[in-house]
Amino acid sequence: MITPFEILRPVAQTCPLVFASPHSGRAYSDAFLQQSVLDARTLRSSEDAFVDVLVGCIPDMGAPLLLAHAPRAYVDLNRAPDEFDPAVIDGMRTGGPSGAAQPANNPRIASGLGVIPRVVAGGRAIYNGKLPLAEAEARITQIWQPYHHALKQLLDETIIKFGQSILLDVHSMPSEAVSHHRSLSFADIILGDRHGASAGADITSAVEAAFVAEGLRVARNTPFSGAYIAQHYGRPFAQRHVVQIEISRGLYLNEAEITPLPQFDNMRALIARVMGRITEQFHQTLPLAAE
Repeated sequence: MITPFEILRPVAQTCPLVFASPHSGRAYSDAFLQQSVLDARTLRSSEDAFVDVLVGCIPDMGAPLLLAHAPRAYVDLNRAPDEFDPAVIDGMRTGGPSGAAQPANNPRIASGLGVIPRVVAGGRAIYNGKLPLAEAEARITQIWQPYHHALKQLLDETIIKFGQSILLDVHSMPSEAVSHHRSLSFADIILGDRHGASAGADITSAVEAAFVAEGLRVARNTPFSGAYIAQHYGRPFAQRHVVQIEISRGLYLNEAEITPLPQFDNMRALIARVMGRITEQFHQTLPLAAE
């Protein structure tokens, strides 16, 4: 069985930031590989490959880092637990666990990218046929729920300690994802705050400024504004902020081979400087009562 996640904690949390990488998991079990009609490299095309390595410095900067182990092709942690796709899960009427109804116009389900994905990048089908409903529900129980329980606990601990929480949910995007957007073809980074609904404007601006200071080109909310995690956990009015960060894979990854480019270490160092700017900006001295 796949271990759902790991938490890398700092010696002491010194800022209200929590970092997470829900899509960089690469624990492909033999059972899953045998179920799929795709080879291992093709399955990895939907993975945020090596993002966990890019941001591995985070605990040294005073913030916790939550890393998923289960691959996105197995269960997508950035989807609601009831975004079940009847085209890939047997025993469904119109979607949802235990046959419960899902809106027919859910675009993620329609495109095969529900919580149990039907396809990987390029629309390539993962399975030849459908999965039993019981297996889909087991993936939610064994992988999705433990990950989100851990994430909620980290955010709750941070709220108690600092009076606010700022989740930076780190992803990567195919370089072609913005290439057909004429106004976005330049973007190295896309920040998603659901157009202000998941994070305060000052929070998103501070994150953007840190990337810009290192020479990276940043856009916001198009084509990625944030999915379930930003929508569910982002409550700026309650001092709970979520910013989704999409890093262009073309900066560090051979996207065809899913291997690091020669400049990977340079990119990792650059990301470390960005994260250092962000954590330093939000560094807080705790009140004596909390210390």
